[in-house]
Amino acid sequence: MILDRYLIRHFIPIFFVASAMFVLIIILMDLFANLWRYLNYEVAIIEILKVSFYYLPKSFSYALPLSLLFSAAYTLGDLYGRNELTAIFSSGIPFSRFSLPLLIIGIIASVFSFFFDDYVVIPTLKTKNDLSRTLLHQPVSEDNSDVVIRAQDGTTIYAVDYYDNLKYVLNRLIIIERGEDSINMIVRAPQAVWNGSYWELSNAVLYRWNDGIFQIEALPFTDKYREEPETFRRSSINVEEVSSAEAALLVRDLRTAGLPFNTALADYYHRFSFPSASFVVIILSISMGGRFRKNILLMTLLSSLFSAVVFYVMEMISMMMAKLSYIPPLVGAWFPIISFVVIGFVLLRSAKT
Repeated sequence: MILDRYLIRHFIPIFFVASAMFVLIIILMDLFANLWRYLNYEVAIIEILKVSFYYLPKSFSYALPLSLLFSAAYTLGDLYGRNELTAIFSSGIPFSRFSLPLLIIGIIASVFSFFFDDYVVIPTLKTKNDLSRTLLHQPVSEDNSDVVIRAQDGTTIYAVDYYDNLKYVLNRLIIIERGEDSINMIVRAPQAVWNGSYWELSNAVLYRWNDGIFQIEALPFTDKYREEPETFRRSSINVEEVSSAEAALLVRDLRTAGLPFNTALADYYHRFSFPSASFVVIILSISMGGRFRKNILLMTLLSSLFSAVVFYVMEMISMMMAKLSYIPPLVGAWFPIISFVVIGFVLLRSAKT
């Protein structure tokens, strides 16, 4: 326990300094990326500072794995460099046991990261994005074009050339009603207007089978088409701006409507896998400790950083492949995490003691 407290006392101050440094860098990167836009619209400094303030939680979320990586690598490298670990290992304490407090910190950080993102980061990030769009005069249009919606478990299909969200109007509408093995009828209308309860079709015609012939006739009045206007609206929802529960509902709605949902599903799984990056980088830092004879501190930092870069590149590639449907979304989100956790433990078992 004495050694555990000793290791933690060395680790914590470095972690706080590293977190402050990385958070500041991330905020400045976001600020300078949009600074010219703020200047063009003559945005007041207080408003710019307010945007940066709302970006603080997201910046810390990004900085947490990097801070853990740097702090663990620096702490162990410094102890190696001062030969303090030589005395510890000479007493018979294995490296895996000595580094156990850092592994526990990695697990705690991963759990904390998930709930911190869900309850703090998401609402503040949405506020930041909304405020930024307002200051930069970037309204989000919810009109949509070339819409295809599958409803009623796939028995009814809506095809719309253009949806006007302000007027709740569907332009050039085609409705296909299917049976088990064939098309029952097709409805075509140049326009449909939402009256609050159902879609009113204007000048609609109906194609259906009559004695084996597909005939056309005027569509009588009907109030059966009651899909909510939100179904046809352009999906402007960013998974990063909704909680995990709301993200699950978004995926379900996209799946039910017959819309592409792989991207949203991959992002949803990534919401659970990304917090595990804190544990992964801790393992990488620990497993790289003590593998060098010269310039121990520098080489430990560089090797840990290189391993983390490889991890993030692998995660980016797997997520891209998942969103493009080359691999299942679950695999895309979790494969890099599981792979590097296994690699980390293998390296940790073979570390010098």
